[in-house]
Amino acid sequence: MSAGPTPFPELSGHRNQGCVYREQLGPRADGQSLLAYLSRHYPHSSEEQWTANIGAGLVLLDGVTASGDVRLRAGMELVWRRPAWDEPPAPRRFDLVCEDDDLLAVAKPAGLPTLPGANFYHSTLLYLVQQQYPAAVPLHRLGRWTSGLVLCATNHDARRELLRQWSARQVGKRYRTLISGNPVWDQQLIETPIGPVPHPLLGSVHAAAPDGKPARSEVTLLERRDGCSLCDVAIDTGRPHQIRIHLASVGHPLLGDPLYLCGGRPSPDSAALPGDPGYLLHSAELRFCHPRSGQPTVISCPPPPELRSRLEGV
Repeated sequence: MSAGPTPFPELSGHRNQGCVYREQLGPRADGQSLLAYLSRHYPHSSEEQWTANIGAGLVLLDGVTASGDVRLRAGMELVWRRPAWDEPPAPRRFDLVCEDDDLLAVAKPAGLPTLPGANFYHSTLLYLVQQQYPAAVPLHRLGRWTSGLVLCATNHDARRELLRQWSARQVGKRYRTLISGNPVWDQQLIETPIGPVPHPLLGSVHAAAPDGKPARSEVTLLERRDGCSLCDVAIDTGRPHQIRIHLASVGHPLLGDPLYLCGGRPSPDSAALPGDPGYLLHSAELRFCHPRSGQPTVISCPPPPELRSRLEGV
């Protein structure tokens, strides 16, 4: 099964209609003031911004408008009624690859986040998919600038079985990318451990780390080009930014990657963030056993023109 996405559509901004965040407070909130708790645990807004939100009556505790100095207790329901805001530019579309009674496979364009966060809410794959398929839940996420396949389950039993396969590393994933330089090898197994390392702006990011968690990537060189090479990368682990880190760790960073340089770590003075664009990475194939029939299933999604080999054409 296959379909051709449009991986680099024009980005556009979007003003949403606001949303309501709810949280059942746990032990970590007990005894703290409301203002201190919000400022500490939700640092996307400053203390001054939280003070303004509370003063505007946008924060409720157990259904009642709260003041900033009220003391919290575990079990309280905290509600923040966030007003409408302008989301950053992103493509607001996806392509359907295939569907049945249990599964939905879609092609995500580069630039669209998979899940809400960092001021994205309506401009996310989750929101857009659930407008058409309310029961669909993504089983994994792709980085914002990675295009290609995202698999969703549409019922509880399918979701449970596929997550079991994911945890057992029984789901095969193949990606397509361009790397810097022309390796001397045609195939390479990379098993560089991945874990947190210091970052000057974020405190830490995932990168190559001797004491990190195991990770495995099998790289197949498809085509050498002028100053870069086209590769397929098969993985069964799914560490954050694994492919970017692994290729950089063997001296061939993804072409245009602003963060992961040779060695698989950011430079000590790097101002780049993990979500910055510049590279090409495409989720091209997923292999798993169908959650209902148990039959081996392969879903594929052709890469964008920049990531096609001469044999595949443009």
